[in-house]
Amino acid sequence: MTAALTKIYIPRDTTACSLGADRVAAVIQRHIEKNHLPLEIVRNGSRGLYWLEPMLELETEQGRVACGPITPDQVDEFMAAASWRNIDKHPLYLGLTEDIDYLKRQQRLTFARVGVIAPTCLEDYCQHGGFAGLRTALAMKPQAIVSCITDSGLRGRGGAAFPTGIKWQTVLDTASAQKYIVCNADEGDSGTYSDRMIMESDPFSLLEGMIIAALAVGADRGYIYLREEYPLAEEVLNRAIEVAYANGYLGGAIAGSKFSFDLELRLGAGAYICGEETSMLESLEGKRGEVRSKPPLPAISGLFGQPTVVNNVISLATVPIILARGAEHYQRYGAGRCRGTLPFQLAGNIKYAGLVELAFGYSLRDLLEDFGGGTRSGRPMRAVQVGGPLGAYLPESQWDTALDYEAFIEIDAVLGHGGVVAFDDTVDMSEQARFSMEFCAIESCGKCTPCRIGSVRGVELIDKICAGKAPAQNSILLEDLCYTMANASLCAMGGMTPIPVRSALEHFAEDFEVATGPASRPSPQA
Repeated sequence: MTAALTKIYIPRDTTACSLGADRVAAVIQRHIEKNHLPLEIVRNGSRGLYWLEPMLELETEQGRVACGPITPDQVDEFMAAASWRNIDKHPLYLGLTEDIDYLKRQQRLTFARVGVIAPTCLEDYCQHGGFAGLRTALAMKPQAIVSCITDSGLRGRGGAAFPTGIKWQTVLDTASAQKYIVCNADEGDSGTYSDRMIMESDPFSLLEGMIIAALAVGADRGYIYLREEYPLAEEVLNRAIEVAYANGYLGGAIAGSKFSFDLELRLGAGAYICGEETSMLESLEGKRGEVRSKPPLPAISGLFGQPTVVNNVISLATVPIILARGAEHYQRYGAGRCRGTLPFQLAGNIKYAGLVELAFGYSLRDLLEDFGGGTRSGRPMRAVQVGGPLGAYLPESQWDTALDYEAFIEIDAVLGHGGVVAFDDTVDMSEQARFSMEFCAIESCGKCTPCRIGSVRGVELIDKICAGKAPAQNSILLEDLCYTMANASLCAMGGMTPIPVRSALEHFAEDFEVATGPASRPSPQA
């Protein structure tokens, strides 16, 4: 073994751990101790190539090289190859990590450090550009910081795509002795995991973004509202916050300045509706997670009635690179009104599941074929749902749509948080439509009638249509119900539920006929 091969990087990410990364690390550690090898295990985050996890990386003179997926029973073979300098002969050898095609073709800005650094190592973070944005911001006036974000074109990455700079400007312009920064980390959409990856793999980027936001609007306190289903993210974030306080990046006199900012992590209670910003604020205040009527907007009267910046994880984690490199640099990426990049998350029946950060403008087909590689089952892909459980089901005829907020609106779809869930030709789309209504019925906060009652009636109508009970009349009723929910619901929970239902009815009508359904769809073994 060469002297340069000193570190073995093993991901400590929820998905990698679920695939055996912790067991692999334990076996390798025993191997190192038993044989007195000059190696150090570093638990980094995942690179997001989930079909290759656990993917191990070795530090060499040429750079990091990767092998994967490595299971616990393959560790002896892996260590032998590494010890005898034959790692390139290992059957699972992938070459230099940075040259892996899946990674090489991405434009990683927000996720540049993910999988590269040890998540809670402050030295690692700073060596890879961490806190450069904060240093720039500390030398700027609040208005200049807000203007930089506005000029960059950054829009909310939580799904609504509202311009971040406008939201910050409103909070800055609202006079108040107390203002707050709140990170909405209640990531609950099916097929999405980008927030989790940032929190588990590069938590300081989120903290840095929140500190910069606080500088910009004059806030001195912040909260991260984390979904309780992310225990590893909770552990990593709490450790990162502890390290940041110990090193002068949180608390008083941040980075030697006169600015103070305190940050606290709060856990949600498993309610999907708390992904909606006003429901989340209610929960943060210790109340039942229930949607507030607007106005007033949270930017004017938010947490505890004070002006509040509410952004999601990706929005805030993107802020540091904008401040570090400038608005113009970020503007170079993207298309039309959609500037910068978005982390797309490939999930479902997909061959190469993983995170792909791309500039806006690529087509959905490019994403599915060039990165996703088709279905994992090998069967034809039939439908793709983009934007979470309330996103449209898109047929093959719509896959050439550009990955762009406005382009998706034009086809009655949503890009949302960037989650992409694929289905092969065995899927029954009537079941998917029913699931959308049932999901709304379960997760509705119950405050408004269209959402609370409409979702229940929607499930009943779909059941009647699929059972052949007056399908024409009930289809008309279902369309009327969808119209009411879309136009009269208090928030996007009820307002967006009709999107997947309508898309399934429009593009996969045959699945709602009595003669078809699960029994007549191709079986997975066909």
